Amino acid sequence: MKTGANFNGWIYGILLNLILAGVLMGQEQAKWVVYDGFEGPGKGKHVVLVSGDEEYRSEEALPMLGKILAARHGFKCTVLFSLDPKTGEIDPENQTNITGLEVLKDADCMIIFTRFRELPDADMKHIIDYTNSGKPIIGLRTSTHAFSYSRNKDSKYAKHSYNDKAFEGGWGRQVLGETWVNHHGHHGREATRGLIDGLNHKHPVLNSVVDVFGPTDVYGINSLTGDSEVLLHGQVLVGMNPWDVPKPGKPLMPLAWVKHYKGETGNSSRVFTTTMGASVDMLSEGLRRILVNAVFWGLEMDVPGRANVDIVGEFKPTMYGFGTHKRGIFPADHAMPDNK
Repeated sequence: MKTGANFNGWIYGILLNLILAGVLMGQEQAKWVVYDGFEGPGKGKHVVLVSGDEEYRSEEALPMLGKILAARHGFKCTVLFSLDPKTGEIDPENQTNITGLEVLKDADCMIIFTRFRELPDADMKHIIDYTNSGKPIIGLRTSTHAFSYSRNKDSKYAKHSYNDKAFEGGWGRQVLGETWVNHHGHHGREATRGLIDGLNHKHPVLNSVVDVFGPTDVYGINSLTGDSEVLLHGQVLVGMNPWDVPKPGKPLMPLAWVKHYKGETGNSSRVFTTTMGASVDMLSEGLRRILVNAVFWGLEMDVPGRANVDIVGEFKPTMYGFGTHKRGIFPADHAMPDNK
């Protein structure tokens, strides 16, 4: 029988072990972040946002967008990240890991923002199964070149590489409408102005979209596939400020478009793509609104006349660039703020 100090020490040890076990369990469960939908038209719908790029800070942009969709419109949102498997830290430079892709089985909409990922077959299967499901797909910036199987060319999914010749342009071109071509504007020196297409200005995805600006450059586009309809054209500016004038002699490029993708199983998905989307681009109210509108359109829901796209909590995006991502950040650090 334990008495006195021995008994107290025994109880203390048990409590300490329980606390440590709880902490470890919490860390084990926090491999992605979930924003439960509040009241709104999106209640009951699940949007999965897949981040994973080394340059444009998708690991910052997508949590911000997920918070808006949840807090302002009622969607349940799950944001996935490339992680360091040993520590659980967000590591966008890990091209072979996006943790939690199995949640796509329950997704109603996928928003993807990846670059040159080379995922294990078991993980890539979840993305391709979703792609063939007939559910909506929204692709941002580098998702035109989302995958690159340069090391594991024997993978059954290697044809989805951005530069595949037989499956022309890989997943980006086949699903979203185009693959990587080039920087049409001078990277890091010439920003982008989004101009609404005159023929498609009444498209619901453009509801109340007035001004779109981003410090990323315009991407080159050779041609868009299928039934693509351009909603925004990208205009190259002479500098990095919203007030800078257009650069002479630079033709407009498609900047945002919608299309349909008929998957390998015959199901047809609504697809929205924009070559904008870096975290710093998300400071543009117009860009946030077109993305929120695209979710409603993709799900065949009534698009709001003027969607609430106010940022939830604090958002201080990191300027794009290789090696600029914040270290020591975990999925739990992107939790919904208490003051919504």
